[in-house]
Amino acid sequence: MKLDIFGDIHGCYQELTDLLKKLGYKWQNDIPVHQKNRKPVFLGDLTDRGPASLPVIELVHTLVMNGRGFYAPGNHCNKLYRFFLGRKVRIANGLKTTVAEYHALSPREQKRIRHKFMELYEASPPYLILDDGHLVVAHAGIREDYIGKYHKKVKTFVLYGDITGEKNPDGSPVRLDWAKHYRGKALIVYGHTPVREVRIINNTYNIDTGCVFGGKLTALRYPEKEIVQVPSTMPFVPERFREFSD
Repeated sequence: MKLDIFGDIHGCYQELTDLLKKLGYKWQNDIPVHQKNRKPVFLGDLTDRGPASLPVIELVHTLVMNGRGFYAPGNHCNKLYRFFLGRKVRIANGLKTTVAEYHALSPREQKRIRHKFMELYEASPPYLILDDGHLVVAHAGIREDYIGKYHKKVKTFVLYGDITGEKNPDGSPVRLDWAKHYRGKALIVYGHTPVREVRIINNTYNIDTGCVFGGKLTALRYPEKEIVQVPSTMPFVPERFREFSD
């Protein structure tokens, strides 16, 4: 199984297509296809904050629903899904950019993109167990004892990380460093928390290198464990990146 795992895209469609091309994908009938049968894997947060969330949805939907890729939702995906369900959600933290794109469409196009995203979301598991359990892809990561389980705590963990319920001074949730304590055999690939460079610790890779905040869009080739990146076209926002002490 040869895979290319993509970090958080957040509406950076240009960078996504640039990275697919750099990885060797070529468009055939509107679908990026790799001549060596590699498949892309998306670990969530396709939308919000960036300039082109809806084209990202279209592309990922086409790949996944045609059996040419894999996807696990992120917390921003979950919020957009709840918005499309008509539930009361706060139009903030990036969702407003996606909603603005959506509202600019005709009613017919709104219905089409809403259907595509909801179909994609509903067809996807909370996290992915791939390569006979040797690889786990989860948006915010996953504890070793949660792998293979799907109860409420697991679903919250893979979307938001190891949250405590407390808030940092800037209002962001306090998250514990679960990766520092991971000792499992499965390779865990995740994102959610932007880092300036890919963080590799205890058989885990954080590949959210903050594309939407002016960093890079990263893909991890599996099983090669090769990091492939393209630079962001967005302004650099240093305060959005987290520093870890390993």
